[in-house]
Amino acid sequence: MTSPVDGAASLGWRGQLRLIGQQWRHHPGRLLIAVLAIALGVALALAVQLINRSALAEFGAAVRSVNGQPDAELRPASGARLPESVYAQLAARPEVLLASPVLEVDTLMQLGSGQRVPVKVLGIDALVAPALAPALLPRPADDAPRLALLDPDRVFLNPAAQALLGPGERTLALLSGSGRVTLAWAGTVSAEGPPLLVMDIAGAQAHLDRLGQISRIDLRFAPGTDREALLAALNADPSQPLRLAQPEEATLHISNLSRAYRVNLTVLALVALFTGAFLVWSVQALAVAKQVPQLALLGVLGLDAGMRRRGVLVESALIGTLGAGLGVALGAGLAWLALQRLGGDLGSGVFGAGAAPPLQWSSGAALLYAGLGVVAALIGGWQPARQAERIAPALALKGLGDDGEGPARRGFGPLLLALALALCFVPPVLDLPLAAYVAVALLLLGGIACVPAGVDAVLARLRPPRRPLALLAVERTRDQRQHATIAVAGVIASLALSVALTVMVASFRDSVSDWLTQVLPADLYARTATSTSQAEAVYLEPALADAIAALPGVRQLQAMRVVPLQIAPGRAAVPLIAREIGDPARSLPLVGTLLDARTQPGLPAVYASEGYLAQHGARPGDRLVLPLPDGRRATVWIRGTWRDYARQHGSLAIERADWIALSGDRRVNDLALWLQPDADAAALQQRIRSVAGEAGDLLEFATPAAIRATSLAIFDRSFAVTTWLQAVAIAIGLAGIAASFSAQVLARRKEFGTLLHLGLSRRDVLTLVTAEGALWSAVGATLGLLLGLAVSGVLVWVVNPQSFHWTMDLSLPVARLAALAGAVVAAGSATAWLSARIAAGRDLGDMVRAVKEDW
Repeated sequence: MTSPVDGAASLGWRGQLRLIGQQWRHHPGRLLIAVLAIALGVALALAVQLINRSALAEFGAAVRSVNGQPDAELRPASGARLPESVYAQLAARPEVLLASPVLEVDTLMQLGSGQRVPVKVLGIDALVAPALAPALLPRPADDAPRLALLDPDRVFLNPAAQALLGPGERTLALLSGSGRVTLAWAGTVSAEGPPLLVMDIAGAQAHLDRLGQISRIDLRFAPGTDREALLAALNADPSQPLRLAQPEEATLHISNLSRAYRVNLTVLALVALFTGAFLVWSVQALAVAKQVPQLALLGVLGLDAGMRRRGVLVESALIGTLGAGLGVALGAGLAWLALQRLGGDLGSGVFGAGAAPPLQWSSGAALLYAGLGVVAALIGGWQPARQAERIAPALALKGLGDDGEGPARRGFGPLLLALALALCFVPPVLDLPLAAYVAVALLLLGGIACVPAGVDAVLARLRPPRRPLALLAVERTRDQRQHATIAVAGVIASLALSVALTVMVASFRDSVSDWLTQVLPADLYARTATSTSQAEAVYLEPALADAIAALPGVRQLQAMRVVPLQIAPGRAAVPLIAREIGDPARSLPLVGTLLDARTQPGLPAVYASEGYLAQHGARPGDRLVLPLPDGRRATVWIRGTWRDYARQHGSLAIERADWIALSGDRRVNDLALWLQPDADAAALQQRIRSVAGEAGDLLEFATPAAIRATSLAIFDRSFAVTTWLQAVAIAIGLAGIAASFSAQVLARRKEFGTLLHLGLSRRDVLTLVTAEGALWSAVGATLGLLLGLAVSGVLVWVVNPQSFHWTMDLSLPVARLAALAGAVVAAGSATAWLSARIAAGRDLGDMVRAVKEDW
């Protein structure tokens, strides 16, 4: 006959799984809450990864269809254009099997409705280019002339551009310079992506004012070609430095441009998963506390400490596996929904407007984040597993011992907080604030480790209540500080995340709003181009700007020119903004000290944005060589730093008179107009269009209020995903309170039975539990609020400058934070009351009979 000891010792994995299954059947809500916490963290992190992967895949496919698959692209090392003579020199070299010249121009197409749509125009040699880029092969329409692909006045449209034409339309209007160019539709090309127009390169040069210029030369080399030697030979003339670029350079640039946004969202999603680990800890710790008598009995019968520890860890791993599987499914669905609603850039505008890209699945990403979900659950279950291991069976059966809880480490929390503070001063790694991310995690861990001390500090300031129930609630909360840590850990972590996101978004939004106020001082604005790349193709002549300034109703006019400059080879072009600056302290949102102009006599001054200084390793006082549009170079110096939230990767501002003196470029892209007090803005716009004639079609007018509304709407769209993160975090925290109090009510049957014997009613018991819930929620809200403010400081002062290369002023939305904390306290109290009501309402007699177990 098998002894009880032998039976318990041979329990094995199957027996433990049966025990876990029985626990889950009796407490399905507890299981569901823990699984959902892990699932939501996995889903958010995976969704961000899939969304970005889908957007980059779509962008990369469009770039490959346009650029084809050459061995390399010859581009200017500085400046935007190559002289046409380079092509003739290159085509004659024996190392080059095929050379295809390309002129690439971003401009605007004017539709029949008057709407202006951004398009890209490619001028190619139709006899050569398709060998390297088959998607650019022109396909003439049935009724097109025989030599349509060589006709300088005909264009071929890709599907996106074709969709812009109305039924039966055979001509289209391109904006070029200060006028329009009318071209005939001749057929199609199969290239994917945004609107694209392909035409003969000679026609593109003539119509778009690029005679003698090309953008790049696509190359196919002969076998064994030494690229470095070829490039050295081509650069024998130092006046025109050249470089060999890889075809995937554009995709890599966009990937780097979106990396900071993507990584920050992923880290915030992983913080949600981190919060889920706390909830697993809370659920498992309370489950172990409730099961102490059963675990002690099994221990007496032969279930050793190691098996008790492994049992809790197995249950945690199963919770993590279920949550990871559900999270992968939710993440795929969330990614698809976000692509449809927000686009591939989640509203950030990195990839530009366009149709939603199809979802691109990644098994590797799914396995990675599913694995992180299981790891998070195991981390959450480790301390409860140790708690189960430390149970002394004989003492626990008699109701003695400490339920397996280890000694509190009061110095551990402050140590983590100090380490987090030190990591905030570590510079970025690979242009990412990796140390700051670790600091955020340590802040959360350290803050939660300080909960017992926080409970002491908060309750020490409370005067002892006179009502018995209130006094009992306060004293029990004081006595059960360790249980308070378990109960409110999820609330503290989730509220801290929500507070940090709220403060960060509010700080950024307020800083953008203040920035818009400073950079939009005029009454009316007019622009020709919607992006820096279009500014070279669409502009106004200076005479027209002078004529507009002389119109009745115009008190003052300032003209602005935007020029993309290729300052560093391989990097994105830097927008140079030539405008009337005057006193930079008043006209520019300066950051830091403005250097004395007399320190660099004779040199024109430029003002660099924070992004430019970070990207190029520059600082105020440095000298800078600007490549001018005509190929010459000019030396300037950086006098100060300014905030530019519109251009993340940097910009330069220069006095317009200095730019004209350096380059002779008097063209205008934007106009700022101050109106007379009695001027009618709408009537003035009509007069400006009349004076401008055909160039009036180039202008797009907007008031500062309209620009502000549009900019802030884009901002809100960009940060819409943080609202989801906040909602998920709060839901996880409240679920933790629900699990904690429902488990505690069941574990405290003897205590409640004693109170019922002493004359308390069921309503009194519920009031007691609700009061404890209110106290613990208040402590959690207080600590979560303080911890969230600390995390928001890391996000605002460390993460954002290191990720996006701009600074902002910290803004505290006091009313919103108070409402958030108050809602958490109210919801926590209500959740505690509801959980206690459901648990206690099952059978009050059980509570009374539980007391007899000790008689």
